[in-house]
Amino acid sequence: MKTRGAVVRQTPGTWEILEIDMDEPRQGELVLDMVASGLCHSDDHFCTGDLPPGILPFAGGHEGAGIVRQVGPNTPGWEVGDHVVLSFLPGCGLCRWCASGMQNLCDLGANTLTGCRTDGSYRMRVNGQPIGQAAGISTFCEQTLVDVSSCVKVDKDIPLEKAVLVGCGVGTGWGSAVNAAETKPGHTTIVMGIGGIGINAVQGAKHAGATHVIAVDPIEFKREMAQKMGATHVFASMDEAADFARSVTNGQGADAAIVTTGILKTEHVAQAFQAIRKAGTVVVTAVGNVNEEVRVPAFELTLFQKRVQGAIFGASSPSRDIPWMLRMYQSGQLCLDELITTTYRLEDINQGYADMHAGKNIRGVIVY
Repeated sequence: MKTRGAVVRQTPGTWEILEIDMDEPRQGELVLDMVASGLCHSDDHFCTGDLPPGILPFAGGHEGAGIVRQVGPNTPGWEVGDHVVLSFLPGCGLCRWCASGMQNLCDLGANTLTGCRTDGSYRMRVNGQPIGQAAGISTFCEQTLVDVSSCVKVDKDIPLEKAVLVGCGVGTGWGSAVNAAETKPGHTTIVMGIGGIGINAVQGAKHAGATHVIAVDPIEFKREMAQKMGATHVFASMDEAADFARSVTNGQGADAAIVTTGILKTEHVAQAFQAIRKAGTVVVTAVGNVNEEVRVPAFELTLFQKRVQGAIFGASSPSRDIPWMLRMYQSGQLCLDELITTTYRLEDINQGYADMHAGKNIRGVIVY
């Protein structure tokens, strides 16, 4: 089988559109005709080398939606024509984490960056050379071959070019506020960095009932978008946001600060840590260089009982929360259409990422 996809051959590098040989689906696998793929910052980290792929070349894309074209043998529960939102974190349903309601930590996630299946096999090649699949799904391909553990079936009346966003950006941001930060009615919540993740942390904090939803971004366009999505106050810097949070909490500080910057730096966590109250929470959702370290004052950590909480996919469980988020979209409780700033062809992927770096997009989406 043949497909075309965006592949990075070296890091640092850029995306190249190549013809890819793809294996026939085996048991437990599907071939999808992709409808859309989100341009998430995490895929850009593969190009910069901040997140080195497990193998090069590497077919990118981890936020996608498509339609089943072919079903592998002895794969019950799936049929040609099913609509699918892909989860970049697979769920086996059997490991300790899945059984504990923490599917985002499923043991199958160990291969998110390796590019191979759990048995070590590679399912795509270029000129006979094995290539990796981002998160095992490589959504920057016109057709892709995926394991059913990464697939969530969705209603056919939901437009996939919108539903694509719940495969990563929406669930990651929303869950960072609702699950990881445990936002409650009356809380004061700071969201640091208003991109495809941060904008949904704003939505989540608003939905959870925070009285003050404070969005921080140096780019005016993103601050304006945050206000449209539910931010009650916006600032260009964390110093301004922290001062405001203290002014409305009798000097205590924010209940939570959620770090959703494009590239995580230790100073971002330090600024968030200074902005929260005693027993407050810093949620670290942003991704940076794999060697980046987080440093906070040990004195405050202990004596003020502050918490630094990591969050992958917003501590959500994809097979449960993706349909749930889409139901909220259908009922008008969750905005998706408004998040898509620009759509692109696959051939324009590098322009899409240039626009992201220039601060022009909340979310760019490739539409096939």
